[in-house]
Amino acid sequence: MPKSTHKIILPLAGAAVGAAFGYLASQLVWAMRYLARQDVQRTLATPPNRFSSGLTFSAEQSEATYQVTRTIEDGIERVTYTPAKRRHDTPLLFQHGMWHGAWCWERWQALFAEWGWESVAFSLPGHGESPEQRPIRLCTLDYYLAFLKAEVDRLPRKPVLIGHSMGGALTQWYLRHVADDLPAAVLAASWPHKFHALADGGRLCRLDPLGYLMIFSDWSASGFMRSPESAARLLISPQADITPEELHARLDPESILVLLQHTLNWKAPYKVNTPLLIIAGQEDAILPFKEPLTSAMHYQADFYLAKGAGHNIQMEHNYAETARHIHHWLINEGVK
Repeated sequence: MPKSTHKIILPLAGAAVGAAFGYLASQLVWAMRYLARQDVQRTLATPPNRFSSGLTFSAEQSEATYQVTRTIEDGIERVTYTPAKRRHDTPLLFQHGMWHGAWCWERWQALFAEWGWESVAFSLPGHGESPEQRPIRLCTLDYYLAFLKAEVDRLPRKPVLIGHSMGGALTQWYLRHVADDLPAAVLAASWPHKFHALADGGRLCRLDPLGYLMIFSDWSASGFMRSPESAARLLISPQADITPEELHARLDPESILVLLQHTLNWKAPYKVNTPLLIIAGQEDAILPFKEPLTSAMHYQADFYLAKGAGHNIQMEHNYAETARHIHHWLINEGVK
């Protein structure tokens, strides 16, 4: 190649790289400024639901040992499992994580209903069958937390709160910012009490470099779930009770701001009064089990390792074994 061509190409390449880094820097500055404007207590003091009130969908399904009621009311999807023979007065409230909805709890809800627990799983706006109420890319943890608080408040008594992944982060946020007075709480493959930006971000980049780069194209986490293969790589093991195709078909877009907010704007309490069980998947690609174990040590919580399970432990091959451990743990904690 002629030297004159080099003189043209090299400056152009340098300019392109500089422009790319400049764009990424501007996006990060925007995100940090946006998150800095969020005030958890102000968000919680404002009714989060802007959807028209009323029941828009209702369906019931009867099984031998329980009944399933599916509703969409005031724009929020709820799936309630009511046991034919109730053995416990305390309800269970299930909070899903990124990309998921109420549907992800169906295996556990069925089992807990057979054991006499009533449970409710709901979908955050823009997830499952709950309509979007603000652009997903602008959703934050404090925004989601306000919906979680509303779900706790609508129940006749304080529930056991069970959160998966981001739902586990929301459970921790609830205990710190709303009330530390639940009968018990379970963090299932939860975000840890403290993220390490370089280590955790670097792990995601190594697992899925393309998905990591796609974050900055639309400021969402949807790139990580762009195909059945990419979703399965992060969320499930080869032995899971769901196929990559089935999983991918039910996933929704998600904001990356929720992850940044838990990384940058969160400080875990040193102590919680609510009895806490932390569960980790042995083969979790997103969160190596040492991180939930460290959180268990921080909170002085009980810890359980789901052997061979990926991130979505509630749909892994041993989901029943893990649910049974939670069931016995709740009884041992005196939850009625």
